[in-house]
Amino acid sequence: MSKITTELLLERAVPRSTRLRKIETLNLSKLQLKTGDLDPRLFSRLRHLQKLDLSDNLLDRFPNSLTLPDLRVLNCNNNKLEDVTALKQFPLLEELTYENNVYLTLNDDYKVMFLLQNLRLLNGKDITKLAKHVRHVNSRKLTNKVTAHWEKFFRDQLPEKHTAEQVKSIKKKFLKSVQTNVVCGPSSLSEFTRWRVKMIAEEFLACSLGLELNSDPEPEEKIDENEEEESTESPGEDAEDKGQVTVTARKRKRNRSKTHSHKKRSKPQVTTEKEAVVNPTKSSHVQDEPAPEKPRTSKQPAKEASPEQEAEETPKNGKQLPKGQSNRRSSQLTGEQKSQEQDNGVVTLTPVKKSKGKEDVSAEPLHFLQCHSKGNSREDFKTQLWSCVFEPLLDSGARKDPIVNSSRTVATCGGESVCLIDCETGTVLKKYKVAAEEFFSVAWTTLTMVISDSRKKSRNILAAAGRRGIVKLIHVAADFCYGEIKAHKKPIATVCFSPTQETHLFTASYDKRIALWDIGIPDSDYNFKASQLLVLEVLSVPLRIALVPTCPNQYLLAGCEGGCFAWNIKLDKEQKNRPFDATFQFPDEDGSMTTLHRVDGLAFLNDDIVVSKSSKAGCIYLWSWSRSFDTKGKGRQRTIAAVILAELEWSTTNMSYLTLSTCPAKEYVFCGDEKGSVWMYNLSSYTKAWSSAKGKRSPLQKIPPAQILQWPELRANGEQLDEILVNNVVSDPTFTYLVVLTSVNITAIWKKS
Repeated sequence: MSKITTELLLERAVPRSTRLRKIETLNLSKLQLKTGDLDPRLFSRLRHLQKLDLSDNLLDRFPNSLTLPDLRVLNCNNNKLEDVTALKQFPLLEELTYENNVYLTLNDDYKVMFLLQNLRLLNGKDITKLAKHVRHVNSRKLTNKVTAHWEKFFRDQLPEKHTAEQVKSIKKKFLKSVQTNVVCGPSSLSEFTRWRVKMIAEEFLACSLGLELNSDPEPEEKIDENEEEESTESPGEDAEDKGQVTVTARKRKRNRSKTHSHKKRSKPQVTTEKEAVVNPTKSSHVQDEPAPEKPRTSKQPAKEASPEQEAEETPKNGKQLPKGQSNRRSSQLTGEQKSQEQDNGVVTLTPVKKSKGKEDVSAEPLHFLQCHSKGNSREDFKTQLWSCVFEPLLDSGARKDPIVNSSRTVATCGGESVCLIDCETGTVLKKYKVAAEEFFSVAWTTLTMVISDSRKKSRNILAAAGRRGIVKLIHVAADFCYGEIKAHKKPIATVCFSPTQETHLFTASYDKRIALWDIGIPDSDYNFKASQLLVLEVLSVPLRIALVPTCPNQYLLAGCEGGCFAWNIKLDKEQKNRPFDATFQFPDEDGSMTTLHRVDGLAFLNDDIVVSKSSKAGCIYLWSWSRSFDTKGKGRQRTIAAVILAELEWSTTNMSYLTLSTCPAKEYVFCGDEKGSVWMYNLSSYTKAWSSAKGKRSPLQKIPPAQILQWPELRANGEQLDEILVNNVVSDPTFTYLVVLTSVNITAIWKKS
């Protein structure tokens, strides 16, 4: 709609005899207005307007110069607003509603309460008392913290006789540090807190040093890490501020020597002289192993939820939500800004039995993040990280071209939190936290949702599950958890979405069941209905699940505590509870075939080749699904010998739950070990031979890793980090980034150069 058309509609909205400047009430709802249609020249003629209805339009923001000095009531319901700070131009505003703007969160509520000093009603609720707390009590606390942070860490850094350049430098460092380290209140309000802290810090510097004040409280800018100075961040002054960890990667020489996989390996050399400073602001964990035996369990008890954490997790009526019920505001995703400083060091991977003609994979250790800490403690090197998965790109031909179907954003989980991380910058973009939970698994799907104007939009939804047996459904773009499914009474080990049915979610639990759920599609009010479609009965705890690529709607494969099993999951069958169709045999230590072994790693390398790992020493098999399992075979619960194509040389450890992953587009397999190393296998030269040898059995090949990416020598608080288990390692589909999850609360991100 053009501005001229908007003006004509405006003329129609009022009697012709009424001059625009005399209008006090104006209804412009349901006109499909966009932000560009709000012509400041037109609104400047509405000097006496007191009530304005802009509901049911397409506004994504407000222009900064609408000039409505007498506006008292504003209705912006059912738009697409992404920011509220421009509302400060209406200082007399008393009533404001902006419900059903999916991108606005609790943080925006607090921003308008601070910006609009006369506001009494927000979304129909009296906020007088809360607004007074936000404007005065909260501001006083933050001001004291900002001042203390300056006095403790920065005052002595500025010389008595300082230059303008020194002042500029100290301002930049202080603003970055204070936004990272000064925290107050629940994690759901961390975005608002950083916004206010920046504002207070600029005012403080203007008064103390006579610096120019940026008085326009626009949304906070992300820290440009390419412009960071030498790190000056320090931990905050109280327990709330302990979200910072210093990890130093020492500079050493490049090592090109070949090393046998069974020999003791020396540490690689990492060129990173500066300290990497990581500052996530809200995190905690419950220290337990996701398996019943708990071979790596800490004896620390789970911490009880604080009142603020309970407010995040529990609806206002204090009752738990029934299965599938929407909970729009009960848990907020909050943006997390990381402050990190690190040179782009290059690590040389030490080849182990390098295949002829292969070149070393050169990778840069970009970031070492500690963003899942319990109580934000810098001393937390015990929280275990379990699962990570890259976010799919929207509108990229999803499910058709997996090579381009991924962004550089990865979701990671461990302890009480789920984090979204930008792999290139190392920024923790968002964080979701549930007190007394321990997340074991995350998975993405892309839902086609109907938004408020009845248009359809693709949105990425993240499912997260763990110890409590509950699946949390998180609308990432809108920054909140809109609901939950109480899927199991025991912990959920892993979850995955169907690649063909966007609403179909599989959950594998310690109750020895794998359930298939239809999570439904939420409407514009985030109401949704989840239903259980299928239950697969397991003889032991399922640890890893994978849908067969050639028939993802018919067969599911699972690695369990007691073996590897397959089920027919076709929904045209009446039987809702189903036993397994087949169990697979693998070689035992003495060469005999057995089904009784723990399978704690499972993934498909391509449409046919399965990669499975047992927790016994050095045992990763590649085997053919089509040559092992006859889909036309009759009879239940068959025992089948897996047609093994090769065995991968791996660590001699028998440590459990060090899982593996694959990069089908590049035909790579990745698996971490008990020493912090990542074993990488390039199988591109083998797969063609295997496919051409269909029906033929060849001698079992033992394939060494193409490279072993070894853990760098990292120091935290002056001490070297050791005894590092790599619980999981995942690459994006293009093998550009490699994300390594460890047992010491460190997420390592490498970039292939």
